[in-house]
Amino acid sequence: MKIALVGYGKMGKVIERIAQERGHEIVLRKKSSDNFDGLEQADAAIEFSVPDAAVNNITECLNQNIPVVSGTTGWLEQYHNMAKLCEEKNGAFIYASNFSLGVNVFFELNLQLAKMMSKLKEYNVSMEEIHHTQKLDAPSGTAITLANDIINHSDYSSWSIGNPKENEIFIDAKREENVPGTHIIKYDSDVDSVEIKHTAHSRDGFALGAVVAAEWLANKRGVYSMKDVLNLT
Repeated sequence: MKIALVGYGKMGKVIERIAQERGHEIVLRKKSSDNFDGLEQADAAIEFSVPDAAVNNITECLNQNIPVVSGTTGWLEQYHNMAKLCEEKNGAFIYASNFSLGVNVFFELNLQLAKMMSKLKEYNVSMEEIHHTQKLDAPSGTAITLANDIINHSDYSSWSIGNPKENEIFIDAKREENVPGTHIIKYDSDVDSVEIKHTAHSRDGFALGAVVAAEWLANKRGVYSMKDVLNLT
């Protein structure tokens, strides 16, 4: 298939390599200063840019009727507008805070664990996420997804990266050199702790998941998630 890379930084270059290894052709490599020439040739677009550019990039793809997979985080206050535009244009759209196949399994583990722990009031939950120093948003979109799934199945009402109030999940967001992404969820009581952890070893896992999502989304219509792609619903 023909793929447009909307956002051509470090992640875009890894996606390019993975896509070409899977036999796909890249028809657009859009950097921030570039226009969208070539987008119209694509069977699908993969959008990994920066928060300030994401909405414009996704809008352009949907307006040109190009299925778009977006992995940019930090813009989600506009997500419902993009989902609405997709429906209006009869387009195809997937957003994921993390496209790693392993992380999406981790999301499901977190969800099931949250349901089980919700009845055990003696445990307090917290989270640690570690990423490379170039990551612009904190906490990570992945951490927010994990926290929201816990909130939806517990008495917690929100999350915080500062001093958490009662019923807030504390997220310790750390930035260190050359860390692709680590997420740890810990339930702690006076007598023991329960912990789950996902560690990314490189960007390849994120790139592979994004390409798999684009392959799945081509020729479809609607708003989907990685649960649909991986048949986890």
